[in-house]
Amino acid sequence: MEIKIAQTEEQFSKCFKVMQALRPHLTKALFLELLPKMYAENYTLIYIEENNEAISACGFRYLTSLFDERYIYIDDLSTLSEARGKGHAGKLFDYVVEKAKNEGLKAVHLDSGHQRYDAHRLYLNKKMKIVYHHFRLEL
Repeated sequence: MEIKIAQTEEQFSKCFKVMQALRPHLTKALFLELLPKMYAENYTLIYIEENNEAISACGFRYLTSLFDERYIYIDDLSTLSEARGKGHAGKLFDYVVEKAKNEGLKAVHLDSGHQRYDAHRLYLNKKMKIVYHHFRLEL
């Protein structure tokens, strides 16, 4: 299971299907339009592939706040349904955590939909704690 960093449009395209599994509203055109903007805002997309197709992907960014100083925020963590249960998401998660530790950061954060029980099981097994409620005002 080699972890790769998506840096080209071809690599971004490989990751579309796995990200669309998490974000069904995405079209490929919108995905490819947003990624360069997100990269300009410190986003990184990593992935694991089999047979030249991404099967699991994780997007994260560095943030700085008064409550946790500098930390990594995981925006997206997704695995295709047919590839679940093989440890791919856990390996991507561990990569991000090791990156944060190696850089002396204080924390790794993420938000997760309340209905995503399988994802919650992974996060809790990785020693994450439920510490916030996330609020959103749709405009």
